Amino acid sequence: MKLWDKGFSVDEKIDKFTVGLDRELDLHLAPFDVMGTMAHITMLESVGLLQKEELKVLLSELKNIYNEAVQGRFVIEDDIEDVHSQVELMLTRKLGDIGKKVHSGRSRNDQVLLDLKLYSRAQIEDVVARMRKLFDTLQQKSEQYKDVLIPGYTHLQVAMPSSFGLWFGAYAESLTDDMIMMEAAYEVANQNPLGAAAGYGSSFPLNRTMTTRLLGFADLNYNVVYAQMGRGKTERIIAFALASLAETIGRLAVDGCLYTSQNFGFIHLPKTMTTGSSIMPHKKNPDVFELIRAHCNKIQGVANTIRLITGNLPSGYFRDMQIIKEVFIPVFAEIKDCIDITTYAIENMEVVDHILDDPKYKYAFSVEEVNRLANEGVPFRDAYKQVGMAIERGEFEFHGELHHTHEGSIGNLCNQQIADKMNRVMARFGFDKVNAAIDSLVK
Repeated sequence: MKLWDKGFSVDEKIDKFTVGLDRELDLHLAPFDVMGTMAHITMLESVGLLQKEELKVLLSELKNIYNEAVQGRFVIEDDIEDVHSQVELMLTRKLGDIGKKVHSGRSRNDQVLLDLKLYSRAQIEDVVARMRKLFDTLQQKSEQYKDVLIPGYTHLQVAMPSSFGLWFGAYAESLTDDMIMMEAAYEVANQNPLGAAAGYGSSFPLNRTMTTRLLGFADLNYNVVYAQMGRGKTERIIAFALASLAETIGRLAVDGCLYTSQNFGFIHLPKTMTTGSSIMPHKKNPDVFELIRAHCNKIQGVANTIRLITGNLPSGYFRDMQIIKEVFIPVFAEIKDCIDITTYAIENMEVVDHILDDPKYKYAFSVEEVNRLANEGVPFRDAYKQVGMAIERGEFEFHGELHHTHEGSIGNLCNQQIADKMNRVMARFGFDKVNAAIDSLVK
């Protein structure tokens, strides 16, 4: 069945190529397609394009289909082109001609726009919850190990004293900026394109404000041409937000690879979380961090892939946009796996104490000695030269204690302020309002 059928068959090879992976990928969109149809026909009844009894019967059957979809029992049949066609076919089989009325005033173009936005909203909410768990784990570890010192590095050379409190806390605060990016992407996704039809609106008296409210959107994509132009742009913006998150996690994984190596030896993974070598019996490899790093690098390429697909398209709809699903829909499962396994690794890693007791790290305290002398009245540049000459002669010793008090330093991590920042960002998403609207629609 094709919604555009005109009484002739399409060449089988062309049909297979143009359908592509839509049947498989559209299974992810099925619950959202049903939601959109429920909102659309509720609006159609309000403007006189459906009878009340017709709406009642359609909504009842759509709820059945919705439950099939959320329970994983929804199937797109082999000769059906996509999720939109399958839903309409199921309604028509069960209800007859009434099922043929649900497409009035819309196109598959704005259906897929809507489905992808509803899908993206739900996926972002899930990602945000997992991000928050990782954030909380990092903050807990930061507090737990705030007094355990490690060397800080510049140019991969020993630089100054740092701490596990700073290291864990740095990645926690990085997640707050990633959350800001995610919140901005959510705002883009949380705008209603339904009613744009094929990209030029409809002569039916559609009430787009009503479907916006029914689906819990914060606002409309008002201009129907722009609503269609948003295909690909929305996915690209979301992919950039996911890339920001992937960069944070990937960088943490790089540190994990270094810090578990014998040359550093700052952290240990339980042996049950490592892999071995087929030839070297002593090996306990941090493959988990290496694979996180690779996945995160791959995720960071998704936004550019989408940009290359859409980069030279004029306004209006083009079939090129179908391919975006192939890189966009799978990226959510990939980033969620990375978040979850990173959280698990952080929860279970062992931190090594007394690292800076090793004499090879003594020059990490050179700046502390310069500052000690400056506090005693020696001009900073003279103090710097004195310490530098002592290092060159092999006579450097640190005679003081670490005393860092400013905001965000070893002695003042500001973890509570960072948590407050995260809480402010998360409060702006407004997931409760969206979920209340969806619950009211489907239940």
